[in-house]
Amino acid sequence: MPTVQANGIEMYYEVQGSGEPIVLIPYLAADQACYAFQVADYANHYTCFSVDLRGAGLSGKPEGTYTTELLADDIAAFMQAAGIDRAHVFGLSLGAAAGMWLAAKHPELVKSLSLHSAWDRTDPFLRTVVETWRIMAEGLGSVTDMMIKGIFPWCFTPELYAARPEYIDSLADFVRGRPMPPVDAFMRQSGAVLAHDAGEVLGSIKAPTLLTFGRHDVATSTRFADPIMAAIPNCELHVFEDCAHAPIYENVTDFNQRTMAFFQRHAG
Repeated sequence: MPTVQANGIEMYYEVQGSGEPIVLIPYLAADQACYAFQVADYANHYTCFSVDLRGAGLSGKPEGTYTTELLADDIAAFMQAAGIDRAHVFGLSLGAAAGMWLAAKHPELVKSLSLHSAWDRTDPFLRTVVETWRIMAEGLGSVTDMMIKGIFPWCFTPELYAARPEYIDSLADFVRGRPMPPVDAFMRQSGAVLAHDAGEVLGSIKAPTLLTFGRHDVATSTRFADPIMAAIPNCELHVFEDCAHAPIYENVTDFNQRTMAFFQRHAG
């Protein structure tokens, strides 16, 4: 199990494939395996470094205040420790929030930036959603149960629940099989979501950027597209019309094809 010491914590990661490096930053509470459906394709063309963030998976879960800027500094230190000079950087939701800070603070590390289901700063609606998850996690005493009962309905469309209930069940089983964080670590990670505000640094991002949303996402809806597009100089937008917060699971084929095309345009 590969680990490195980075920014004062032990960080777990996995490597698959060969070619230019991609660093994949997980979303809230998830470990590196959350992008399994993407790595299955990306690894045919790229070296995929999938990392566990502070507070999740098999990485360290120290006390203290977590911020998306701190998570970005962790990733920068991870890249240095793992010998990654420059990479395509990819993240969904919390992973996108950390990716923003990474590209703004450490531009030399980022060849291209992929921001999926992203937001520039937490607004009152998103705050209310995340606070509900925090209440559920504490009430249930289980991040796993909170994820399946509380977060899943925000990630997928009603149509997916109706048409493919067995697929939803398989994703729930996948979550149950992963090393989910304890409630206290989840509270620290979700605190980073609540405090996220990258509005003042987005203009510092120089890497070519792909910004995507699911049309039916409510938590991080396309309401965040305009401020991000206005701030990042070289940013392109795509909306997955049939998806909610997690196109990585709801339309794997289209998502993977479009994101790999972006990587290919910015290779070399």
